[in-house]
Amino acid sequence: MTVRTRIAPSPTGDPHVGTAYIALFNLCFARRHGGQFLLRIEDTDRARSTPESEQAIFDSLRWLGIEWDEGPDVGGDKGPYRQSERGDLYREYAEQLVREGHAFHCYRTAEELETLRAARRARGGFTALKPAELALPAAEVEKRRAAGEPFVIRMKVPQEEGPCPIDDMLRGRVELDWGQVDAQILLKSDGLPTYHLANVVDDHLMGITHVIRGEEWINSAPKHKLLYEYFGWEMPQLCHLPLLRNPDKSKLSKRKNPTSILYYRRMGFLPEALLNYLGRMGWSMPDEREKFTLAEMIDNFDIQRVSLGGPIFDVEKLSWLNGLWIREDLSVEQLADRLQDWAFNRENLLRVLPHTQSRMETLSDFAPLAAFLAAGTLPLAEADFAGLKLEPDQLKQVLQFALWDLEALREWEREQIFAALKALAGRLDIKLKDFLVPLFVAVAGTTASFSVMDSMVLLGPDMTRARLRHALKVCFGELGNKQLKKLEKAYGALARQG
Repeated sequence: MTVRTRIAPSPTGDPHVGTAYIALFNLCFARRHGGQFLLRIEDTDRARSTPESEQAIFDSLRWLGIEWDEGPDVGGDKGPYRQSERGDLYREYAEQLVREGHAFHCYRTAEELETLRAARRARGGFTALKPAELALPAAEVEKRRAAGEPFVIRMKVPQEEGPCPIDDMLRGRVELDWGQVDAQILLKSDGLPTYHLANVVDDHLMGITHVIRGEEWINSAPKHKLLYEYFGWEMPQLCHLPLLRNPDKSKLSKRKNPTSILYYRRMGFLPEALLNYLGRMGWSMPDEREKFTLAEMIDNFDIQRVSLGGPIFDVEKLSWLNGLWIREDLSVEQLADRLQDWAFNRENLLRVLPHTQSRMETLSDFAPLAAFLAAGTLPLAEADFAGLKLEPDQLKQVLQFALWDLEALREWEREQIFAALKALAGRLDIKLKDFLVPLFVAVAGTTASFSVMDSMVLLGPDMTRARLRHALKVCFGELGNKQLKKLEKAYGALARQG
């Protein structure tokens, strides 16, 4: 048997370090066993998937040194490797399940589903909806079908509670309860598949032998096991890796840690060091050494050395390891090359100089004007925001709401950024000039800089948003759930106004 593993990210935002972590372990497992590693794009979320996000996935993984044998950009004989190009396959297999009695057309409305869920909640116990509850009288089904009402295709699952054993390479046999497994939607009303159907069909047709994924998918394993049984296919071996966690043991999230690979690239981390650090997430070399190359990890890789304790993604530890790589593995000449490639290349200079040239009298003026663009986390203090024409609550809203608006932007261009911020200032009833001042400070460390919109474009979305989060932390500390919910409520009310 030839080992075949895969990574299947969704191109719906910034490439996540968690994606790189899962990709690294899949790559190492495949290479260690002389197998193949595939990249598949799960882009059936039409509203959020973008070609730019897809390209960012390719670029960021390759920057780290992760290469794949088959994928959308390199081809292969099991393609296409984008789910959006495989729609006919999913519809065919979904209807096959209906014909064979393993799935059904469900015409239930959103209101009816909520009523059923409410009844479940009132009774207590599992809230998963079962086929018998979802079934409508045959006459009603025919009436809704004849009227052309929308429907989804749902899979049939056991009606009763009881154990469903799942074999996991790290955990051994895990028993989950069929009571928590709902009659999962396989094909949505727009004809697009859900993750569960597409994942099973694609893994089978692409010959995936080992599914190595995050532990958040364990509860979905019974649905996948059942689908493999319905189709009469052999199920790949499952391995659920522990989730990356923040230092406080919570699930890694951008609220508490930068999560975008692009952020770490923009910060000046070496790809070798970041990949090395991800390799230390729950796994260790036989000799326990901290620093190792990708080739060394592959040569020594044993999936059984993965610890199930939640690995802590600590930026301070990453910075320490990155420093080792800079000092121990780069000559002065190589470090000069890295610096030049990172920030001081001609392309970057040509982007920055139009904004600094009008403010320069000597060449030495350039460094102070552009220093914030080559910096990481700015040395801000609460005093930097003193004297602004905003009350503390207004300042908190400006920084947080701007952050949320900028996170929602699909195109990172000056016009789009300006339009979003101007509209937000209007909804908050704050003069645009007063609204932009704290953003200047957060992004550039001073108001004595060129346009904050131009600064954001040059910094890029990841660094810009990271600096807004840092400014919030400097001014208000870690925002608790109660504070965030209050802000979210106010933000939602503003959105309804606009």
